[in-house]
Amino acid sequence: MRIWNKDMECQDGEELAQLQLERLQSTLNRAYKNVPFYRNCLGEACMDPSSVRSLADLKMVPLTSREELSQNYPYGLFAVPLKDIVRIHTATGTGSNPTVSGYTNTDLGNWTEMVARALTAAGVRADDIIQICFDTGLANWAREFMRGAEAIRASVIPMTTLEIPKQVMVMNDYKTSVLVTSPSYARQLLREMTRMGVNPNSLSLKRALLIGEILSEPGRINLEKALHIHIHGGYGLSEVPGPGIAYDCKERRGLHINEDHFVAEIIDPATHEVLPSGEAGELILTSLTARAFPLIRFRTGDFARIITEICPCSRSFARLESVPGRADHLVVIRGIKLHPQLIHAVMSRTCQGKLPDYVSFVRRLEDLDTLEVLVQVDETCFSDEIKGLEHLVQVARAELEQSLGIPVKVRLVEPGTMDNYRDRLTEILDERVKG
Repeated sequence: MRIWNKDMECQDGEELAQLQLERLQSTLNRAYKNVPFYRNCLGEACMDPSSVRSLADLKMVPLTSREELSQNYPYGLFAVPLKDIVRIHTATGTGSNPTVSGYTNTDLGNWTEMVARALTAAGVRADDIIQICFDTGLANWAREFMRGAEAIRASVIPMTTLEIPKQVMVMNDYKTSVLVTSPSYARQLLREMTRMGVNPNSLSLKRALLIGEILSEPGRINLEKALHIHIHGGYGLSEVPGPGIAYDCKERRGLHINEDHFVAEIIDPATHEVLPSGEAGELILTSLTARAFPLIRFRTGDFARIITEICPCSRSFARLESVPGRADHLVVIRGIKLHPQLIHAVMSRTCQGKLPDYVSFVRRLEDLDTLEVLVQVDETCFSDEIKGLEHLVQVARAELEQSLGIPVKVRLVEPGTMDNYRDRLTEILDERVKG
C-alpha cells in the first residue's frame, strides 16, 4: 500500500466538476440498466439518464428514501451480480426490514481511500498508533478505519469487545497516539480515566477522530480541554457507504466532502427544491463510484449547509456544516439511527399483532446514551401472570438489542401512566442534553 497524498483533494474546480459529471452519468446509466427500482423511478419521471447533461440537471431525478431501501430488501438495489459481491452490510431500517448494502472489491478500495483521506487530513501519520473503539453497532465502521489506517501505514489496535477500564489500560500501556471513536464513547473513556485516577497528560494521546454522532462545538472544546488533545470530526452513513463521506482538516472549518465520490445537494425537506449554496436544509447524497450499491439522490434526513469557498488548507472539496435537527423521525443513539417504526414492529410482533400503549425515551446517564421503552399494561395485550409479563419484557428487549446493537431497557408501567403522553405514543422522545 502507498502513503496517501491529497492531489485529488486539491484538484481544480472545473476539472473536478467535469469528473463528477462523467461519473454521475456513468452511475445513472448503470443504475438504469441494472436496478429495476431506478429504471421504474426514472421512467415514472418521464426521463432517462441521457437527460442529465450537467450537474444542475440532477435535480430532475427523483429522490430515494430509507423506506424505499427497506422495500427493496434484501438485494433489490444491487447493480452487479451476487457473484461480484465480496461484502454485505446490514443496517437498521425504518421498519421490519433492515437496509442491506453490498460492495465489490473496487468499492472497498474506494472506501479505504476515503477513510485514509480522513485520517491524514486530521494529521495522522505512519508513526502513529491508532486505537479504535466503538459500540458494537458501528463494528463495520471500525473495520474500515482499520483498513484506512493500514493504507497510510500507521499501527492499528483494532476494535475489540474490551470493557471501558481495559480500553483505558490499553491506551496507556500501548502508547496510543490517535483515538477513533464516537463522541459518547469518548465521554465514557474520560469518565473512566477520572475514576481510575489516570491523568490524560500522562498518556501519549495527541488527537481523536470522533464520528457517528453530532458533536457540538462546546462539546468538542470540553473534551479537548479534558483530554488535552486535538479533536476532529467526520460524517458517514451506513447506506452510502459508511465512514469517510466527509472529514475535518486541520483548519476545522467544516467537513470536506469527498466530491470525487459523491455529489451533495441541500434541499427544502418540505418542497424538495434545491437550495442555494450556504442555505441550511436536508442533505441529499448521490454516490458516483459505487459499483454494487449505487444510491441516487438519497435523503439522509440530516440538516446541513454546504460551504463552497476554498478552505485555507488548500483542499478544493466543498465543506459540510452540520445543523441541529433532522428532517425525519430518526434518532441517533451511539451512532445508530433508530426509526420509531422499528420499535413499533418489535412491539407488534411481541404482542402478536396487538399494539399496547408505549413511549420510548433516549436519555444520557453518566455520559452513556440509553434507550428505555415504557409499555403500559393493557388487558387486551397482557396476561395476569407475572411469568407472562416477564417473558414479554425479555423478548422485546432481546429483539431491540439484537436490531440495534446497544443495550435497551423495557419497563412495564401501570394503566393510566400513558395519559401524559397521549399525543406522543409510539414516538421516540430525546431527552439528552446536547453537547
